[in-house]
This record gives sequence, C-alpha cells and structure tokens, in this order.
Amino acid sequence: MTSPALSGLELLATAVVLVDAELSVRYMNPAAENLFETSSRNVAGQPLGALFTDAAVLMGAIGLARANAASYTEHDVELEVSERLRLHLSCTVSPIEPNSSAAGIGEMLLEFRHIDKQLKIAREERLLDESHATRELVRNLAHEIKNPLGGIRGAAQLLDRELERPGLHEYTQVIMNEADRLQSLMDRLLTPHRLPQPAHLSPHEVLERVRSLIQAEFPQGVSVRRDYDVSVPRILGDKEQLIQAVLNIARNAAQAIASGGRDGEILLRTRVLRQVTLARRRYRHAVQLQIIDNGPGIPAELQERVFHPLVSGREGGSGLGLTLAQAFINQHRGIVWFESAPGNTTFTILLPVEETGNGKQ
Repeated sequence: MTSPALSGLELLATAVVLVDAELSVRYMNPAAENLFETSSRNVAGQPLGALFTDAAVLMGAIGLARANAASYTEHDVELEVSERLRLHLSCTVSPIEPNSSAAGIGEMLLEFRHIDKQLKIAREERLLDESHATRELVRNLAHEIKNPLGGIRGAAQLLDRELERPGLHEYTQVIMNEADRLQSLMDRLLTPHRLPQPAHLSPHEVLERVRSLIQAEFPQGVSVRRDYDVSVPRILGDKEQLIQAVLNIARNAAQAIASGGRDGEILLRTRVLRQVTLARRRYRHAVQLQIIDNGPGIPAELQERVFHPLVSGREGGSGLGLTLAQAFINQHRGIVWFESAPGNTTFTILLPVEETGNGKQ
C-alpha cells in the first residue's frame, strides 16, 4: 500500500523513482513502472545501478545533486534496461530534505522524461542542414571540375591526331578515357539538381521495380522479401528518382551481403505513420519505406559519414550512391536515416502524403 507521503506521485505522468541514502529503490510510481517495464514491488530494495546495464551518467548526476544539495538535471541519459529496451531520457535529481519521519537523510527523487522525440527532430534537422550544405558544395565543385575537363579531352584528341608513332597513341587514349570517366562522375554529381517530375504513384510500384532489379543483378546469394501494408496511400513523387534512391540503398545492401560470402536477405517493408514532422512541416500521414538486410553492417567509423559524397566502405565504390539517395529523398520533402549493427541494417525513408483541401490525398 502506498504511503500518504507518496500518494501524490501516483497520478503524475512523469516517471518518478525514489531511492534511499544507499541508492536502493524505495518506490516507483506507475509512470516509472510503465517506462521501465517492471513493478515497484519487484525492484524495491534493489540497488539502482543493478537495474540498468550502464548507469554511469545517471550516477554522476546523483553525485552532483548530492554534493551541491540542490536539484540537478542531466539532459541526455541513455539507460539499457534489458537487451530489447534502451531508453534516451532526461533526468532531474532532487535531494529530499529530512523534514519528516517519512524521509530519511540522503534520499533522492529521480524524475525521468523521454527525449526520443526531441532527439529525432534534432537529428532530422541536422541531416537536412548537412544535406543542403553538401549538395551545394558538390554542385559548385562539379561545375569547376567539369569545365576544364572538356578542354583537357579536346587537347588530347588533337594531340592524338598529330602523333606519328603508333605506340604514343596509348598515352593519349589514357588521357581521353580518364577524362570521360571524370566527366561521367561529374554528371552523376549534378544529377540531383534536375527538378523532380511529380506524379501520383504507389510506393509499392517503386519497391517492386527495385526488387526485380536486385534479383536480376544478384541471382545467387541474395533473396528479397516483401512486407507491404496494403493500406499505404499513393504519394506525389518522381518515380524514376525514387526508384534510383531506393535502388542505391538496396544495391549497397546486396553488395555487402555478397562480399560477406554467405547467403543473405533483404526485406522491403512499408507502413503508414500518422502526425509526422518532415522538413519542419507537419503532415497528417507519411509513408515509411524500410530496406532491411542481415549483412555485416556498416563499419562504425563510417556511420557518421555514409551520406557524404565520395565516402565508401567498398573497394572500387564511388561513394555517391547514398549521397544521391539522400538528395532525391530530400527533394521529395522526405528524410532518410539508418541504424546498423552486424546482422541487421535498417534504412528508413519517410515520404509525406500530400493532401488536398478536402483532406484526401
């Protein structure tokens, strides 16, 4: 039975945990029980540190609050409650004054709040800003390189006609071939700046095209499964650009699986999300496309830079596939991000469902 001193905490939506002077749990309110997926009765008397895999940041916050005899808020606390439950929280630690028999010296009140939504919005805005800056840089760089390339190739072509010794033609051919290769690279860098040609389409048309292309390109060792939500609405988009964006991601997944030397699979999944903010605008509905593979995963040292141009974890890769995919998705007012670990890499694309004045898409 809850004591009168704690009964007021029962109705709070904020998760509250009370610990004693030895930092053992005395009480959890219902919001905390829901958050940590346990009951106050089960954890009563257990050390707080035993409830979480890594509580160093939380313990540091408690130490500061105790040392200063004042409330202290840690805005980013990551707690792993179990293998399947990892939480991003803010935590306010408040010492309880020994002003009644119900409160002992050194007791602390911990208030936990979810910050997943704030982190997601901040991540989306950072990705958008980085994408815009990168695209502008690449566009300017590509233009600067493309102009002299034409002159280099033309000069090599004229020189090739004047050479009398047949053996020397090999060198001019190398110059021309490399100039052509760089010209092709510059054209690919400038491709995203073509304006989309929007039309109403089903996201499943895009995924089915990608599925057929991946199966044709990787007939052995890579299987492609589908998990489609039949209620997914039509969206307004450039079909070819969306196919190219999803194909770039799926092809990277297939190449990673193939390079691992073992059979693997790619899962294409669709879902409908409600009340989504994309590119700083609120939408009633958005379509979620996911490309999930069980390959080796993206190396940790590349994860912060995979969308940057010319960054590739594969020998011989151009490092443009994900850059172009991000550019195409951003042009559709969408966003793309990923989570990767060995055996499970998930790329998630969110695309808004544009709605007309009568509320229908």
